[in-house]
Amino acid sequence: MLVLVDLDDTLCNTWDAGRRAMLQLIPVLLRRRKLKAFFYIATARYRELEQSKELHIMDFDKILERVLSKVYREISREELVEMVELVDRMFFSELRLFPDAIPFLKGIKALGVNLVLITDSSSKWQRKKLEYLGIRKYFDGIIISGETGHSKLEPYNFRLAKRLFPDEEVYMVGDRDDTDMVGGKSINATTIMVRRGYFQSRHSRHADYIVGSLREALEVIRREHQKRA
Repeated sequence: MLVLVDLDDTLCNTWDAGRRAMLQLIPVLLRRRKLKAFFYIATARYRELEQSKELHIMDFDKILERVLSKVYREISREELVEMVELVDRMFFSELRLFPDAIPFLKGIKALGVNLVLITDSSSKWQRKKLEYLGIRKYFDGIIISGETGHSKLEPYNFRLAKRLFPDEEVYMVGDRDDTDMVGGKSINATTIMVRRGYFQSRHSRHADYIVGSLREALEVIRREHQKRA
C-alpha cells in the first residue's frame, strides 16, 4: 500500500499561520505608511495568486517580492530582505501541527506501508517546515514541487510518487480538490478530502471520501485496506 499526504492545511495550519503573520505585519506597514500594501492584505487580494503554477514552486521571498511588486513599482533590496525576515519569524511563531497529525502519521506507519509527502512550494521553505514541525522521520519519500519543477496542479508529482513506490493500492489525503484530489485521481488513488483550512468551504468533485479530521481519514484507509485484504 502507498499513502500520499499533503502538508499545508492537511497536517499543519499553514494558511492560518500566514494570515496571522500578515495581521502582525499590518502595524508595521501602517507605521511605514505602506498603505497600498495594507489594503492589498486587508482586502485579501492575494487570493488572485492561488492558481499561479509558478507560485506553487517559488521560494517565500520571491512570493513576497511578487506581492510587493504588484503594489509598488520599486522596493529596495534592503527593505525587501527586512520584510521577508520579519514575516518569516512571524509565520513560524504561529505554525503548528494539527492535534491529529502525529496520531495519523503513526497510525499509517503502523500499517507497514510506504508514506510519501507530496507538497507544493519551494524546497527550502517546505523542508524548513518539516524540520520545525519534527515530522521528517515519518516519510519514506518527500516530493516537493520546488524540487521537481512541477506543481500539484499537474499530475507529474503524483505519477512520480507511484513510479518511486509502485503499488496498486494507493490513497491520497489532502485538503484541496483541484490539486490533491485531482492529482490522486490521475494515478487511480482513493482520494480522501480533509475539510479544514483555507479551502474547507470549496466544493469537491473528485474526492471519494470527505472527512472532518485525519483520524477519520486513517479509519477510511484502514477500512478500505481490510476490504482488499
